[in-house]
Amino acid sequence: MYIAKRIRKELRGGITMARVSFSVVAMLLLWWWVTMAKVKAEYIKYKDPNQPAAARVGDLLSRMTLEEKIGQMVQIDRSVANVDTMKTYFIGSVLSGGGSAPLPEASAEDWVNMINGFQKGALASRLGIPMIYGIDAVHGHNNVFNATIFPHNVGLGATRDPDLAKRIGAATALEVRATGIPYAFAPCIAVCRDPRWGRCYESYSEDHKIVQAMTEIIPGLQGDIPANSRKGVPYVGGNKKVAACAKHFVGDGGTIKGINENNTVIDRHDLLSIHMPAYSDSIIKGVSTVMISYSSWNGGKMHANRDLVTGFLKDTLKFKGFVISDWEGIDRITSPPHSNYTYSVQASILAGIDMVMVPVNYKEFINDLIYLVKNNVIPMDRIDDAVGRILLVKFTMGLFENPLGDLSLVNELGSQAHRDLAREAVRKSLVLLKNGKNGTNPVLPLPKKVPKILVAGSHADNLGYQCGGWTIAWQGFSGNNYTRGTTILGAIKSTVDSSTEVIYLENPDGEFVKSNNFEYAIVVVGEHPYAETYGDSMNLTMADPGPSVITSVCEAVKCIVIIISGRPVVIEPYVSSIDALVAAWLPGTEGQGITDVLYGEYGFSGKLSRTWFRSVDQLPMNVGDPHYDPLFSFGFGLETESVKELVARSTSAGVFGRPCTLLIVVALILSLRLEFL
Repeated sequence: MYIAKRIRKELRGGITMARVSFSVVAMLLLWWWVTMAKVKAEYIKYKDPNQPAAARVGDLLSRMTLEEKIGQMVQIDRSVANVDTMKTYFIGSVLSGGGSAPLPEASAEDWVNMINGFQKGALASRLGIPMIYGIDAVHGHNNVFNATIFPHNVGLGATRDPDLAKRIGAATALEVRATGIPYAFAPCIAVCRDPRWGRCYESYSEDHKIVQAMTEIIPGLQGDIPANSRKGVPYVGGNKKVAACAKHFVGDGGTIKGINENNTVIDRHDLLSIHMPAYSDSIIKGVSTVMISYSSWNGGKMHANRDLVTGFLKDTLKFKGFVISDWEGIDRITSPPHSNYTYSVQASILAGIDMVMVPVNYKEFINDLIYLVKNNVIPMDRIDDAVGRILLVKFTMGLFENPLGDLSLVNELGSQAHRDLAREAVRKSLVLLKNGKNGTNPVLPLPKKVPKILVAGSHADNLGYQCGGWTIAWQGFSGNNYTRGTTILGAIKSTVDSSTEVIYLENPDGEFVKSNNFEYAIVVVGEHPYAETYGDSMNLTMADPGPSVITSVCEAVKCIVIIISGRPVVIEPYVSSIDALVAAWLPGTEGQGITDVLYGEYGFSGKLSRTWFRSVDQLPMNVGDPHYDPLFSFGFGLETESVKELVARSTSAGVFGRPCTLLIVVALILSLRLEFL
């Protein structure tokens, strides 16, 4: 009996231990399973930077709701952006419109803090997709106080220097990144065929070959594409580069009479041979985005042109980045704008636009697009194509890994190195149209050491006029108080000898000029700043009192006239009275680039990238036209030697070993009264 009880007790104990052991094992197995499940759950492919971009795009797309996808297609202005909006509506992009800044004279730190605030809202959304912030940086970081302002594209085209454009792109990228911005709406690769267009200064040339060459600014902005990169795939080389934007697709520079946003009437062959080649070059160079033009082609709005946007840009040219609308561009599909917004949404998205610069009424856009998709008007694969392209750019540029800006590059904004580069660009962009009244007795280079000189004209001491539109404000500004730079008057004063008296009068009286024994006068006149439609002009005259200043000064004293303008203007009536004539375009903040060549530190080398007409009645008139009869031909530009070159050439010719020749050279130098030391 005792033995039986003992056996039963031992058996119960064994069973109990077995149960305990089983429970422990079960718990261990459960812990292992939960841990493995957690590890598996924590690995999210789209967050893995070691995965190919295409795989990350596919993984993220598979996780997104319709509302999250449509949010990525929306770009809103900073004025309506906030943390809650970014998170609630899954906003894919924010922009600063022309002149839209955090506060007046905002610092780089102010910009970074504002943009990071918006970004934190985007990152707080369910999937944590970063937004991409964009800005118009069309001649430097032109919205930002204290940034380097480079010459507008019309001047850069006159340099014929693609390497210079690339270096400007790299400098601009650094300044844009210094403010926490990874996306620039540049370059404009329009081929302006009529200078009456208010955006002609945004175009490098009337010749598509020059525009094509100057697309070298794109690898400056974005970085050089890898050697094995497939055609059309976007590329941005790190956090010192920005996504670029080729604009405005296509034919924006060919509208009737140069009227902005109007109709380009041209056959397909000419559209593709004149206005399209620069887009092909841009895509080969890895441009990340393309912006659509407000204009029409043969009556059809580009924002609704599926044949060109999807059929040609995406399918034929193999563009893999994203297509973005212009500001309220889809609204203008209808006339009047926004009169049938649901149709505008439908037409633009079906045409192939991927991101819409709404930029204010984003809720209406989102609701309309959701409605169109849910009612099978717009197929889901079109939405997936659009969002996939946007995500591809974001992954490619490393935005998921580095979504927030920092202050590491703030010293790049307006740096001396960039200002020196802009100064180089200015002197290379200047086109010398006349040097001596009858082509003899050249006036330039000017002597630095003379008793007294006159500087006249409304543009001599006005940094805003010198920079043109798209500077600090959309339409530019007047005066010297809105950013930092050197006016032409300031440059003259710092260049001439300290003993030379410089008198400045904006609009001097002719008798005053005659009675003051000036050695020479520098007259600086031209256009007032403008942008887009506000710059359309049917007469292309200089701003008053420019013509009367030329007349009163040049009739009284030897005069050098500098034209500050975004395009050729009416000048023929005054040319005969002018001793030397310089087209300076819109040079930007570095006025010393002008005095560098006026006074012979460097020679003139710029060549017209645009035909200079005699009369507006001739327009449109471009090189190769049957009625071509210009005042100054496309490609024209007189050249001068610098003082150093003149001395070097004289020395290399051995003139100092021949007394007679030596006397001639000395006489020439003395006649110019140049300072060599």
